[in-house]
Amino acid sequence: MNDTWPLLKPHRSGEIALADLLDRALNKGVVLWGEATISVASVDLIYLGVKLLVSSIETAERMRTAATGQGRG
Repeated sequence: MNDTWPLLKPHRSGEIALADLLDRALNKGVVLWGEATISVASVDLIYLGVKLLVSSIETAERMRTAATGQGRG
C-alpha cells in the first residue's frame, strides 16, 4: 500500500479545506451506511436503506485486488 499522501493539515484552528477532505476520501475510500424508517401509529410505512462507497477507481481496484488476494500480472 502506498501511503505517500500528505496528512491533512488544518488551515486554522482545526478547519480542513473541502478539497483536502475530498482528496483523502477518494484516496482512502469512504463507506456511508444508513437507514431510516417512516412510521405512523407504530406501523412502518417506508424503509430506506443506503450503502454508498465513495472512492476513486484506483482505490476501488486496489481494494478489490486486496480482497481477492490477486496481484496484477
